[in-house]
Amino acid sequence: MKAVVFHQHGGAENLKYEDVQEPKLLANDVLVKVKACAMNHLDIWVREGLRPVSLPHILGSDISGVVEAVGSDIKDVKTGGSVLVSPGLSCGTCEKCLSGQDNLCPRYTIIGKGIWGGYAQYVKVPRQNLLPFPRKLSFEEAASMPLTFLTAWQMLVVKAKVKPGDWVLVLAAGSGIGVASIQIAKLFGAIVIATASHDSKLKKAQDLGADFTINYTEKDFFEEVKKITHDRGVDIVVEHTGAETWEKSVRSAKWGGTIVTCGATSGNEGKTDLAHVYFRQLQILGSTMGTKGSLFEIIRFIEQGKLKPVIDEVIPLKDACKGHEKMSSRSQFGKIVLVP
Repeated sequence: MKAVVFHQHGGAENLKYEDVQEPKLLANDVLVKVKACAMNHLDIWVREGLRPVSLPHILGSDISGVVEAVGSDIKDVKTGGSVLVSPGLSCGTCEKCLSGQDNLCPRYTIIGKGIWGGYAQYVKVPRQNLLPFPRKLSFEEAASMPLTFLTAWQMLVVKAKVKPGDWVLVLAAGSGIGVASIQIAKLFGAIVIATASHDSKLKKAQDLGADFTINYTEKDFFEEVKKITHDRGVDIVVEHTGAETWEKSVRSAKWGGTIVTCGATSGNEGKTDLAHVYFRQLQILGSTMGTKGSLFEIIRFIEQGKLKPVIDEVIPLKDACKGHEKMSSRSQFGKIVLVP
């Protein structure tokens, strides 16, 4: 089969379109013919070696496709059916898994990181990672949903407990996390302030429901948050950019507010004035992915039209290198999707 593979960590130029052996199924595996695979910033981290993996490696966590074959133990899945893949992998037997908290499994990993992913014509996944295909969506739209919507749901709904009337600051509105966070916050009745580097992105953020927008290249987003909220600050900061924004994100939260973080695309060494944390009684919450069960809730809202995947561009699988370069430049709004 054809796949995009890298044999050493480093730049996007290490991504090579080449022939590899088709995956061999174990008894509980399903072989999925990939119809679409959306890109995530995680792909860049893994490629660069910030999340080391065994080499050679195939990236890609967000996958939709058609069942090509099933393992010998699987009796409830038929070939030819359209499926969406849940990207989180867990052992399925530990205390956390059995209590419905599979994303807290000590062996938790992600397809495209822990095992070969969807930058390929075929991918094998465990049976328990198959989700029903969302009604009314194309393969490209479906693939644009799982990882970022699940992560944003975990941050806002599960961790930060967003509720009607909350002020929510969403950084990097054009990213996958930003697009999902704006919509989820609005779904729960919050007031959303979104930041981005270009006015065109801010217009799209408004179209998704953002109430206020800030071009952070032209204005200090902390000072703007103070003006917009009349010095109150926000209840929740959706932080996923890291070093460049961290200090201002902490200061943007109100007394008793919450900063929830799922990543650090600009660097992990964020400066924290601890006096702001303890005097103003802030919560700083770490968050990674979410449970498989949450994806069923998200899919229901997507099928109802209350949440929607946003695609920036669909490109051929062989052009994954170009997709990585575009994602690194932060010029996209929504998801870049690869199609074999």
